Amino acid sequence: MAISKGTKAPEFTLRRKTADGITEISLSDYRGKSNVVLLFFPLAFTSVCQDELCSVSGGIAEYAALDAEVLGISVDSPFAQEAFAKSAGITIPLLSDFNKDVASAYDVLYAELLGFKGVAKRSAFVVDKTGTIAYAWSSEDPKQLPPFDEIKKALHS
Repeated sequence: MAISKGTKAPEFTLRRKTADGITEISLSDYRGKSNVVLLFFPLAFTSVCQDELCSVSGGIAEYAALDAEVLGISVDSPFAQEAFAKSAGITIPLLSDFNKDVASAYDVLYAELLGFKGVAKRSAFVVDKTGTIAYAWSSEDPKQLPPFDEIKKALHS
């Protein structure tokens, strides 16, 4: 079961690949500055993941208006994520949890999905400016999209 609302968000530093090279992004970079929406997704280059991340990218102004940054996290390599983002037009930062440490810390790692071991469950967390989980959702069904209305409602609180 995913970590719950009211819990201190596990800290992390993950890598992102862009045309400028590999950079590191830490959850603590946002503490005191903005809320953070963490979207864990199973695998790059899959249709449901593309739909989810393209939808959020297209509506990023809504999240910005709610004082929130959105980060996508998967166990894919940063190189695969960069190619996925380029090919699909995804503009939110995609962070590589290649070692599966963050998905494990948030307790959203499948033991097995489609024969692959250690793939992130489709999950969403809102981390407030103090570093506390303000909203938590996780699905056992990788085809189920997060309830974006609930996420936005949590950001209004």
